[in-house]
Amino acid sequence: MAQPAQFSAPERLAASLRSEGTPDAAAWLAGLPEALAQRLAQWRLVPERVVEPGGRSSVVVYAHRADDLAPVALKVARPSAEAAALRVWAGRGAVLLLDEADGALLLERLHGEIPLRSLAEAKAMLESTSLLRRLWVPAPPGHPFEPLADRAARAAARIAERRALPAAGDAGPLVDEALEALALAADGSGGEWLLHGDFRHGRVLAADRAPWLAVAPRPLVGDRAYDLARLVLDRIDTLAASPGPRGAARRRLAQLAEAVELPADRVRAWTLLRAVDAALGAFAAGDPAAAELRLEFAAWL
Repeated sequence: MAQPAQFSAPERLAASLRSEGTPDAAAWLAGLPEALAQRLAQWRLVPERVVEPGGRSSVVVYAHRADDLAPVALKVARPSAEAAALRVWAGRGAVLLLDEADGALLLERLHGEIPLRSLAEAKAMLESTSLLRRLWVPAPPGHPFEPLADRAARAAARIAERRALPAAGDAGPLVDEALEALALAADGSGGEWLLHGDFRHGRVLAADRAPWLAVAPRPLVGDRAYDLARLVLDRIDTLAASPGPRGAARRRLAQLAEAVELPADRVRAWTLLRAVDAALGAFAAGDPAAAELRLEFAAWL
């Protein structure tokens, strides 16, 4: 890997920050090489390589400790509650947080080249539900995590705004149904659980001390069915190409809900909301193919 002074942010991260067009995003991107150099020096790490293509709000560098050669991962991210969630889980079902400082996380090294997505779907779904059961713990007193109701309200506002997009003209009935489902999903009866927030097969990696561990949470507190809804939406391109996709989608939802003993109607409600929100976001980004696939999936439910 190049020395930190010559460090260049992965293109996916740089493009994402540039697209925001805000001074804060530009300043964070400009300060990234210095932040990386400081943490490498602070924790006496020898960099190996930058993980590509990486995420849209952080950079991960594989490194090893200078003293004992132990492999680690250094993640420099924009402000979030990720570290707080990792401290709560303390390695149970999630990557272990070794240290933190000013938005930088020192993490155990996982096998980034082996995501859960590499397994056949049936096996991956089984592993997913087992892992979610470990991650779902009661929210600790005085926690710093966002309430699910707040995140859902932002999703509803986005949907209400984007439904006016010309490309979304035929999505009106599904939009209405998704917003109606929100009333059921966000009624507060789902409990106060710590959620991963973006749980899918690509956010679970093979590890040495456990078969699979979750990474990159967007933690929040609320109904567990919200986490499961993102899992229902995983690999929808594969499902869409299978025989009888409508029946397969409904079976997937029912089987996942049963596996973690959650009401299927709540899982369906959150799935509709997340699918329609993602579809309208794809329309806004100029990706009609992705948008239509998500709307089609929502219609199958």
